[in-house]
Amino acid sequence: MQQEIIDNSKKDFAHNWVSSSRFVWYCQVFLVLAFVLGGCYSLYSHRYKGKPDVNVPENTLYNPKYK
Repeated sequence: MQQEIIDNSKKDFAHNWVSSSRFVWYCQVFLVLAFVLGGCYSLYSHRYKGKPDVNVPENTLYNPKYK
């Protein structure tokens, strides 16, 4: 009785160093790009929108005005 030997060394992720390292490198580039773009979008959406009009009581000014 003969057993058939199936050679999976060319298809296995761990045995093909060149294709696995290329895949890992592309994953790293994609993740870094995603984090940078996500951070830029977050900073843009939470940006400073201008000087707000704040009502300050007159008795707390640098030169206070009393009644």
